[in-house]
Amino acid sequence: MKKGDVIGGYRLISEPTNANGGKCMWAFAEKDGDQYFIKRFLEPKRPRDDAADSPSVRIRRQLSQEFEDRHRTIMKRLRPDARGGGNLVLATDFFHEGSTYYKVTERIDTSSLEKPQALEPRHKMVLLKTLGNSLKQLHDIEIVHGDLKPLNVLVQKRDGAAFHTAKLIDFDDSYVSGSPPEPDDIAGDSVYGAPEWRRYMQRDGSAGPEHLTCAVDVFALGLMTHVYLTGELPHHDKRYGSPADAVNAGEQLDLDTRLSDEMLGLLRGMTARAPGGRPRMDGFLKALSDPKVCALQHRRPSTAKPKSPSAKTPSAKTPSAKPASASGTAKPSGPRTSRIKTNLASTPRPRTATPPPEPTRPATGDAKPAAPPTAPPAAPAPSAPDTAAERPSRVRINLGDRRPRPGSS
Repeated sequence: MKKGDVIGGYRLISEPTNANGGKCMWAFAEKDGDQYFIKRFLEPKRPRDDAADSPSVRIRRQLSQEFEDRHRTIMKRLRPDARGGGNLVLATDFFHEGSTYYKVTERIDTSSLEKPQALEPRHKMVLLKTLGNSLKQLHDIEIVHGDLKPLNVLVQKRDGAAFHTAKLIDFDDSYVSGSPPEPDDIAGDSVYGAPEWRRYMQRDGSAGPEHLTCAVDVFALGLMTHVYLTGELPHHDKRYGSPADAVNAGEQLDLDTRLSDEMLGLLRGMTARAPGGRPRMDGFLKALSDPKVCALQHRRPSTAKPKSPSAKTPSAKTPSAKPASASGTAKPSGPRTSRIKTNLASTPRPRTATPPPEPTRPATGDAKPAAPPTAPPAAPAPSAPDTAAERPSRVRINLGDRRPRPGSS
């Protein structure tokens, strides 16, 4: 296969390449004045009709027949002239030449918008709705795209058009819902694959062919929607190789918190582990009824976060805090009162009926009582525990107000 070759009536006008082609080679071609995109499948290889019968030939013939039947079934259900199929780039021809299979589609401009996340919310909404409508058309006839990812969606804007639209391409890995190819033959991208698709590929016994339904595409669309709105996939624990692996392990994907509440709820449902828990395309399209759903918002930090004890309780200060005034008219604030009460609760309080004895004074010639002090004397507190010693001045002041002054009657 090289430029200038004629294959099935199509003359190649570009050098074949495998770029983003997976198990295929592709090139541009022309026929009867029109240009096309032609793809050559590297496998399976079809046995010659006159090949000698053998077990290996029979196996190859069976695989080839299944391959042909699957592609022809999809082409029969998805016709280019179907109503509403304008954003589906469908095959126009499928044939084999020798032992090799080829598929042809119309040639389209392969350029695609690199950063859909830079679009305004209304433009994002229109883009997602065109993609959603294309998938709905597939799912309405029970067809799974099977390899849904940004590489297989061309985001384009026609001359004079107001909005970008999404063209869905590459139906080579499509299949009827519930009837996928065998795990060794099924294709897809593990980054955008659904949890049940990953389990089916790994043959762990928890997912059979019947579990691979249109919900596989819904999971991939949820991841793609996150990419189109934010510019990146949802985050997940790096121990897992893909979002589906993380979900299979019971982890929840880390969605961008700038997304609207409605979008967060929608994407949480679309990336659920159980296929039956994901919305259908009608629900996806209904959720996109308002551009605000596609807008990003910078949320303030949650005010529901618990504050530190010092922030919650202004009275929780260090021992060097300024003591309360000794004036009888000054009313301590609520927090200070509660702190003093706490200290008093841990300190035995003397009964007012039997005040503690006065400290012994040295004998002098004049036994006259001293004049009443203007502030409470610094008498030692009665046998206070060690835990109360960290706020001595405040406790002594309050106790002093309750104790009879020396020399009073």
